[in-house]
Amino acid sequence: MIALAAAFFVTALLYAIAGFGGGSTYTALLVLAKTDYRAVPIISLACNILVVSVGTWRFARAGHLDWRRAWPLFVTSVPAAWIGGSLHIPKDTFVDLLAASLLVAGLTLLWEPMWKRDISPERGMLWVEPVAGGALGFLAGVVGIGGGIFLAPLLYVLRWDAPKRIAATCAAFILVNSISGLAGQASKGLAATGAVLSDHALLFPAVVVGGIIGAGLGATRLAPSWVRIVTAMLILYVAVRLGLEAVR
Repeated sequence: MIALAAAFFVTALLYAIAGFGGGSTYTALLVLAKTDYRAVPIISLACNILVVSVGTWRFARAGHLDWRRAWPLFVTSVPAAWIGGSLHIPKDTFVDLLAASLLVAGLTLLWEPMWKRDISPERGMLWVEPVAGGALGFLAGVVGIGGGIFLAPLLYVLRWDAPKRIAATCAAFILVNSISGLAGQASKGLAATGAVLSDHALLFPAVVVGGIIGAGLGATRLAPSWVRIVTAMLILYVAVRLGLEAVR
């Protein structure tokens, strides 16, 4: 458990620098550690909530979070995350879906031209927001990720808003969907959910400390491109590991 806590600490630190929660990698690390797959989303979503709560508060306090602009994303994602979390899915399906999600996330982070786009906010294509929110919310609930790592590049491609507002929206998106997804998971057995969280209590202070340090580093001169590349390579590594586990 100590080694897993150390891995969670590093994950939280890296993701917090980039403005994410780390749920995708927490989930993969737990699967690779042979954790009961039914407990994996519960732990990952709880860690997500701890890491992004501070980031969301900081963005909101700085005036970067516009709820009136972001609500179309949340109105479908929150119920979809609960539905995804409440589903009972086979282990093989869970691992395959997680591996595919991580692969897409890692390749998206490495797509350099998209991250260098000159952002000029556009207000068209409003139907994309509730559709994307619902799909990513459902994925968040099922596999225990917040969905922000997919939402961010989509919003950049759509030139949805300025970079800081996109980051703030993604942090809030991760937070609300992690809460909803965890509630969906708990609906399958509240006592079991409490037992899972208690058995993995060492992981939670690890992600809190990592998240605080990461958020602090993100506010300094640490190059965002370096963090993004390192995070992408970490995601791709665990995606390949999960893929190899699936085909054995």
